[in-house]
Amino acid sequence: MNNKKLNIGIIIGTTREGRVGPQVAKWVKEIADQRDDANYIILDIKEFKLPLLGESSDKTGVTLWNEKLSTVDGFVFVTGEYNHSIPASLKNALDSAKEPWNNKAAGIVSYGSVGGARAAEHLRGILGELQIADVRVHVALSMFTDFEDWSVFKPQALHLANLNGMLDQLLNWSKAFMEIR
Repeated sequence: MNNKKLNIGIIIGTTREGRVGPQVAKWVKEIADQRDDANYIILDIKEFKLPLLGESSDKTGVTLWNEKLSTVDGFVFVTGEYNHSIPASLKNALDSAKEPWNNKAAGIVSYGSVGGARAAEHLRGILGELQIADVRVHVALSMFTDFEDWSVFKPQALHLANLNGMLDQLLNWSKAFMEIR
């Protein structure tokens, strides 16, 4: 078994102005970094300026996105729930890559009025098609109890157990998939 330290990408799934995803991703990274069991990096899809799939001949952002995804061994998807699903920006980012996703594991941190549960379930189906194994433990954050005025992230302490449990499962699966890749 390979003993190298894993690289885990924390993907911010929203790009809209006023988004709360960066706050959530920062929290995930702060907790994850305390564990010292992997290298955690935030990947903000907004920074890659991905064109809508098939609408531009300029592949610069898509190439950079794929190159960055190839450097990580697993993912934590941070997604809001928009109209009972994932944001269009996340779906586009998922569709803008193929092989860099294959045979890797992912955990999900979602947020919304019902904890982003419907977005997480939609995301699970997409991940399966991309050959990404999603772990069972899921962090579901409520816009009512984990955010002040729906804009300032103030997570309840009860989420720490789920976050750490999700990271435990993610690292185990990511290590196993290294053998396949």
